[in-house]
Amino acid sequence: MALFGRKKTTVGLDIGSGLVKVAVIDHGRSDPELVKVAITPLLADAVVEGEIMDPGIVTEAVTSTLLAAGVESKEVAIAVGGRDVIIKKIQIERVKEQQARELMRWEAEQHVPFDVDSVEFDFQILDPDGDTPEMSVLFVAAKRELIEAKTRVMSDAGLTPTVVDVDAFALHNAFERSYPEAMSGVVALANIGHDVTNVNILDEGVPVLTRDITVGTRRLREDLQRDRGLSPEAASDLLQGYDRTPDLDAVIERRGEEIAVGIERAVAFLASSSRSAEQLTSLYVCGGGARIPGLADALGARLRIPVTQANPLASLTVRDGALEGLVTDEVAPLLMLPIGLALRQPA
Repeated sequence: MALFGRKKTTVGLDIGSGLVKVAVIDHGRSDPELVKVAITPLLADAVVEGEIMDPGIVTEAVTSTLLAAGVESKEVAIAVGGRDVIIKKIQIERVKEQQARELMRWEAEQHVPFDVDSVEFDFQILDPDGDTPEMSVLFVAAKRELIEAKTRVMSDAGLTPTVVDVDAFALHNAFERSYPEAMSGVVALANIGHDVTNVNILDEGVPVLTRDITVGTRRLREDLQRDRGLSPEAASDLLQGYDRTPDLDAVIERRGEEIAVGIERAVAFLASSSRSAEQLTSLYVCGGGARIPGLADALGARLRIPVTQANPLASLTVRDGALEGLVTDEVAPLLMLPIGLALRQPA
């Protein structure tokens, strides 16, 4: 029996700047069950800020990660993200969905900062049963070449992407399941990755704004090497360790400030564009940088709000052996995106 070939099993594939991650979820029971996780390091600069720079290296890493996860299915769920993806909550005249679809091209011309003919876009009406003259719409657009580059790698690896999601929505999918209490008020989810920190602002549980801050674990490691005189190995050990040190605190103070300011600016922009008086109530962090000793404390002190390390396994059934060879506490923050993708119900 081909365990991973069943249609009720979904494979979430996350191609990051530093790692390729696979999460396999079985939807065959009443609750989804995490079947297997596999993680493979990527060579430096193969992917930069979500853009695939070396397709050959990425294809090889994808193939080896799927092999390590025991995946036999050729169908995967993937996501795109980065500066070439636009997500906005907009207001338009209240019309039926088909009319709204016709209006979206004009809206795209107003809200997309590049040639509208070069993008794929979609939308969701957030208040379809409302009775006001205007309705809220969540609008998303992505450069077509970004999607094509990702799907080309899938084709080279012999895979078929059955879902092409947006990073922010996939993160939200896993986050909502683990933290239903965070679906009210204005909450931020920061995915601190290798090159970039992606900030997702949620308003009453709806992801209404994303921002990329060009600070990630690579920048902190480089700071430790350049400013504190540490070797690459020693710098990585500090970032992946459990203890705070004066060297690490010095770097975190500066880079944590950059991340915090980026979050503040995103919230301020949301407030000005939506005329909302709501304040940011809490921050959740995930990604490889979420475990850096002292970073969550630094963000909390600067933003003056609670900061929680988000765990996508918090409300998910995990099959015995799913995380074999991995340390759960170390890898859990890395799995928000691939688990969010794998939670998408198969057709």
